[in-house]
Amino acid sequence: MARARAKAIEYVEPIGARVLVRKDEPKRETKGGIALPDQAEIPTITGRIVTISAQVENDEDVPLRQYDKILFHPKDAIPVDFDPDNQLFVVPVEDVVAVFRREALPDKTSLDDED
Repeated sequence: MARARAKAIEYVEPIGARVLVRKDEPKRETKGGIALPDQAEIPTITGRIVTISAQVENDEDVPLRQYDKILFHPKDAIPVDFDPDNQLFVVPVEDVVAVFRREALPDKTSLDDED
């Protein structure tokens, strides 16, 4: 009987104080509908954290979690070449400049009941 070959899964695990980020698609026009030229690049970009390193996961001073949307400076970001159309980058934690957070607003009716 022929033995089935186990399929290997290839993945990227960041080492040290780094995170793996999937870069958001660049915006081609503003909210007002103004088209941006290709040369109009802003050096800070956004993306979602795909994976965090063990060092980041265990560091209470670094408030980053998997799937967080972040704003990062791409200067030291290292592109990961899995597929030609991928947007993966290994980003040092010090280049993460902001994390987008969302909180539910309190229900206005519950605030009125407290009076």
